[in-house]
Amino acid sequence: MRTRASIIIAATLLTLTACSSGEDGAPAASDSGPADAEQTVAVPEAHEGDDLEAAAAVYTSAYFAADTDTAYGMLSARCREKTGAEAYAAVVEQAKTDHGPDHPATDVRAEVSGKLGRVSYKVRGLPEFDQRAQPWTLEDGGWKYDAC
Repeated sequence: MRTRASIIIAATLLTLTACSSGEDGAPAASDSGPADAEQTVAVPEAHEGDDLEAAAAVYTSAYFAADTDTAYGMLSARCREKTGAEAYAAVVEQAKTDHGPDHPATDVRAEVSGKLGRVSYKVRGLPEFDQRAQPWTLEDGGWKYDAC
């Protein structure tokens, strides 16, 4: 998530720089492209999964802290259809009761292919919750947990 914000800021700065006038005071060339075209920035291959890694870390922390609003909001639409908010709240409350709230994801690694991702990570202090190739999906511009 931090990476996405950095990319957006970098793109904005590049746009502002491109729109400024040159050193000799001459106006910058005008953009002849459509006004509603969205500028895209290529993400280096080594960082394609950064947003997904951050999402998995946030989800894991929210899950064990029983932050139902955050964790449930990070479920895919398919998973929300299978599990209602009240039932899910009971699950995360039980996880917090059984294990405590401080179990962040570590060693997070993500593989992204289009709108699908797989995340592998360890859960500090709870190896029984470590994940390999956990499925995630990109919905509405954000990564959503899809292992339901």
